[in-house]
Amino acid sequence: MFNCQSSSETDLENEQDEGNKVEDATNDTESENEETTYLLPDIDLGHWKVTLPVGRPDEVEPPEILDYATNEALLPYMYNDSTDGSLVFYTFPGSSTPNSSYSRTELREQMEPGSNNTNWTFAQGGRMTGTLSVPFISEDENGNKYRTIIMQIHGRLTNEQRDLIAEDDNNAPPILKVYWNDGQVRVHTKKLRDPGVSYEEILHTSAWEDDEPYSFPEAVGTEKFSLEVIASEGRIEVVLNNTDSFIKEDIHLERWGVFENYFKAGNYLISKDEGTSAMVKYYDLRVEH
Repeated sequence: MFNCQSSSETDLENEQDEGNKVEDATNDTESENEETTYLLPDIDLGHWKVTLPVGRPDEVEPPEILDYATNEALLPYMYNDSTDGSLVFYTFPGSSTPNSSYSRTELREQMEPGSNNTNWTFAQGGRMTGTLSVPFISEDENGNKYRTIIMQIHGRLTNEQRDLIAEDDNNAPPILKVYWNDGQVRVHTKKLRDPGVSYEEILHTSAWEDDEPYSFPEAVGTEKFSLEVIASEGRIEVVLNNTDSFIKEDIHLERWGVFENYFKAGNYLISKDEGTSAMVKYYDLRVEH
């Protein structure tokens, strides 16, 4: 038995087959584009609160911070960029905290969500890792870019320590500040003015001063880079891009062990000049204890 079919019918079927292939390929491409263009940051905000550059300043804690993507109070300052999978921290000179002159859009670790009262010591240790970039920061009148703090370890007095030295709050100095400084990563730490001071004297902020800063030789510019901060008894290590590390291990850090601590990450712009701003992007952020 033979199947007779005209050439015109065959051509029509071939055209339909080709059309179906093109349509299927187009649909596949569209599906792939949908999958690849919508990206989210790898950050769990369940143990972080954020301070904003507005209000007194305004702060948002867990669980409210978990809805940051739809929280209108946060959206101008903290939001997803789904084109590159980052969490954006935008800030400008505005409201500042009681112990600072500068504004920030910055996360503060909360080991107990919604509370600042549970923290950690260097003996207990902690590790913070993040991948981030600084795609934009304003320049001053001379064309020099401003600085912003992207990571910190901040000290905190216990209630007993606060009462012992008759302070109004639990504030203690930041033992570590990591800056983005004109495309370089710059590390600032503290040291005692007198390493022999008493336990009570060491609790005062005035007992501490800035140590010599360290700048990593590798320039990061506006590109994505990784940072790791590791705290252990008497020791701090900061690692850039898994290759270069800064280590501080001395009597000053040994004596720092009396303080509680917490991690901070975000965009703490060192500028009070009107019209300045900065943007920091975090693609992932993790803390371990």
